[in-house]
Amino acid sequence: MWKIKQIFDGDYGCEELQPGQKTKVSVTLVDNAGNEKFVTVEDDWLTENDLDVGSEWPVGV
Repeated sequence: MWKIKQIFDGDYGCEELQPGQKTKVSVTLVDNAGNEKFVTVEDDWLTENDLDVGSEWPVGV
């Protein structure tokens, strides 16, 4: 089982999004053995799925 350890918003406002492009964030996931992996997802997707630090990561994503 993977859990969200950290969510990093790397957008500091120095680059504008292209029309239709959504804000993305980097997510650090950790499993029960302490292994980490990193994924990039749309910030809106996290909100729509009620995911935050400490949340269990959906299987298959």
